[in-house]
Amino acid sequence: MNMEAAITIFLPILSGLTYFLMALEVRRTGKYRALMFGEIGFRKLEFAFILFGIYFITRPLQNILGPYPMPIVINSLRQFFLMGIIAPSILTAIFHWVPTPSGAPRSSKFAAFAAAILIGLIFVLVNTMSSNSSKIVYDGFITMHDAVWFSDKTLPIQLMAIHLICQLVSPVGFFILSMAYIKHRRHNYQLSNVYNLMTLKWKYLETSLLILAASFVTAGIAAVFGRYYTYLWSIYFVGAIVSGFFGLKSIKIPPRSLPSDLA
Repeated sequence: MNMEAAITIFLPILSGLTYFLMALEVRRTGKYRALMFGEIGFRKLEFAFILFGIYFITRPLQNILGPYPMPIVINSLRQFFLMGIIAPSILTAIFHWVPTPSGAPRSSKFAAFAAAILIGLIFVLVNTMSSNSSKIVYDGFITMHDAVWFSDKTLPIQLMAIHLICQLVSPVGFFILSMAYIKHRRHNYQLSNVYNLMTLKWKYLETSLLILAASFVTAGIAAVFGRYYTYLWSIYFVGAIVSGFFGLKSIKIPPRSLPSDLA
């Protein structure tokens, strides 16, 4: 099995399993901590991690369901799922997990999903315009195909810019907004004398989002300068795995240094 095929199969599955593990850990620890920090926030965070796991673990379907147009169809569906559903789900989960006295207003959640869905739809339109063929990435016990992007030299360069800007807005922009909100709450947490490890928990979660956002940006830059080769996307698979471990560490840290009543 060549490198592209290995990346296509194993890294996404490992990434997906990492986020399923995070969801399980949220459920295990949230049973007790949700009493103090809000059941809605823990439930939404668990749901967001499950969605991320589904997004990553379904990546091989893009390559094993046949040649064009299946790779671009699956890619468009997965990317819309990431941009229009998962990214705003992460942001709205953070709204609840980092509690405020009045809670998160419904208007902010509606605006997050509306903007994300719009960006996702624009991306899908550009994505389907930018690919009209596929290539074989592995031909052994199974034939694996992947879409070929921007091979048509007559396509305007602006399409590639829109393609990348959409991904910069969502999911990257939503991750950055989540980080900013966590940082703000972390520096203004009024119960730090009681729950003295909460700010550390949030710092790990903030780091997790930073790594995830940086991996998407780095993969995008690499794709621009190295063309749309499959192996370049290993950058964000690896970034997702590393980010997942920081997120898992955030979840496992108890809210305070004497957590006997939170076990």
